[in-house]
Amino acid sequence: MTTETATKATAASEGTWRTMRRGLALSPELRTGLGGTIALALVAMVGRAVVPVAIQQGIDRGLAAEGGPDLGVVGAVVAVTAAILAVTTLCGYLMMRRLFTVSETALAGIRTRTFRHVHDLSMLHQQSERRGSLVSRVTSDIDQVSQFLQWGGVILLINGGQVVVTAVVMAVYSWQLTLVVLAAFVPAVIVIRAFQRRLAGAYGVVRQRTGAMLAAVSETVVGAPVIRAYGVSGRIARRLEETIDQHRVAQQRAIRTSVTSFSVGEIATGLALAAVVVLGVRLGVDGTMTIGQLTAFLFLVTLFVQPVQIATEVLNEAQNAIAGWRRVLDVLDVAPDVADPGVAGRDLPAGPIDVRFVDVAYAYPAGDGERGPNVLSDVTLEIPAKTRVAVVGETGGGKTTFAKLLTRLMDPTQGEVLLSGVPLTDVRFESLRRRVVMVPQDGFLFDTTVGDNVRFGRPSLSDGELSAAFADLGLADWVDGLPAGLDTPVGERGEALSVGERQLVALARAYVADPDLLVLDEATSAVDPATEVRLQRTLEAVTRGRTTVAIAHRLSTAQAADEVIVVDKGRVVQRGPHAELLRDPGSVYALLFASWLEQTR
Repeated sequence: MTTETATKATAASEGTWRTMRRGLALSPELRTGLGGTIALALVAMVGRAVVPVAIQQGIDRGLAAEGGPDLGVVGAVVAVTAAILAVTTLCGYLMMRRLFTVSETALAGIRTRTFRHVHDLSMLHQQSERRGSLVSRVTSDIDQVSQFLQWGGVILLINGGQVVVTAVVMAVYSWQLTLVVLAAFVPAVIVIRAFQRRLAGAYGVVRQRTGAMLAAVSETVVGAPVIRAYGVSGRIARRLEETIDQHRVAQQRAIRTSVTSFSVGEIATGLALAAVVVLGVRLGVDGTMTIGQLTAFLFLVTLFVQPVQIATEVLNEAQNAIAGWRRVLDVLDVAPDVADPGVAGRDLPAGPIDVRFVDVAYAYPAGDGERGPNVLSDVTLEIPAKTRVAVVGETGGGKTTFAKLLTRLMDPTQGEVLLSGVPLTDVRFESLRRRVVMVPQDGFLFDTTVGDNVRFGRPSLSDGELSAAFADLGLADWVDGLPAGLDTPVGERGEALSVGERQLVALARAYVADPDLLVLDEATSAVDPATEVRLQRTLEAVTRGRTTVAIAHRLSTAQAADEVIVVDKGRVVQRGPHAELLRDPGSVYALLFASWLEQTR
């Protein structure tokens, strides 16, 4: 083995143990009742090793007794053996039940913490990861860990102790035969250990390919309408087949290594049994061992060999589980770049909220810790409380970035954003999310009913209060026209409703949340004129009496605002009421408005 190879192997080994230690540290539930579980395992292991001893006593003192078979001794040995087996079986059952319960509780905790951490990560990090890959970290990867802890972990716990106890009993019977068995297995263990290091890398690739495959499948299912619309199902199918094939190749490579490792154990087993039979017969002829002792030793060899063989396969599963655990830890290691100040933070002052940007700039990450060019630069402005402001500009000019900074989905790379005089970085998330609500452009809905989606804004609302809220928004007739009213299912991502209907539900959700600052990201985009009229009426009701910042694509929104902020190439270039901005025919806003009017004709 070269120095470089040895270094890599050592690093892989250290990485494995470090992963296991960190994983166990994140799962304190696994240590619950560990002492009692180990005690039950010890009883089960000792019970198994005692059975061959009982067989030896039954042969030597019962069947081969001087003067002929002693059936009394044989009966007593059978009774004792049956009792031992009963106790061993009961202890094994109790131990496995405790391990299953504890492992599921622990892994449920890991799954919950990982999901919460994913939600704490910035939008940028979530967008940089394929969603299916992120989901696989907390589903299939943790499932792999679960399977190992519930089956492989149990087997390793029992069989590890069984090897030690059996080896001690074997040495008591014959240290010579014990050395023969060890001589057959020690080289095999060394070879198997080397294969385990290769398996660690192989199963790491398998877990990566599993994540990529789940991401590809998820993307294909979600994008089915686009795939059909463009007639690219064949191309997408080939891409999916390629991803699945990459997973198959990685899995086969890991399995080949696993099978080779298992075969080495089989060879060692055959050599050990053959050597014990040959040398044992020789010792029996010399009078060193009795027939009962040789028979018991052969049973002990089986007890010794079986755990070693099984452990080989279990260690393969362990490498798969550790690879999955490592991927989960990789997610948990990502520190949220938009962190909740928690108890050290401040609540927003009661009352209407005003907004202030002070020399704000933002540049998106470009990779390797570097950032690209600024998409917002030198933004300094104030928005008085209860003012309705429209932010307009060309696509890519920085409007949506402005909204994300205002709601602290991202933090500025320069300057600061203040709400009611409090820097956003100092505001506790609980206070911020309760007082500030953003309605995104896509109007995302959960796969439940219209009423339940609106209740996400205020869970305590009754059906009567929900109906009153829709009436306040002028949407009572729309709700009455739905197939099941408030109980109408919206489908996955709200796809059972039209784009405009999804926005109506999203606006109703924001309305019942009763925020002091409402941020609307192009709430009337991509809808027909009739729906836009309904949306505008709803928006009027939703925004009344609260500070509102609307990212406007359709400039009809700007016309209804108290003030318009014009963003061009990342800078605020104009600000004022709609009518005032139109007085300069060569201004950015006047040109935008003229272009919009031309498109709407």
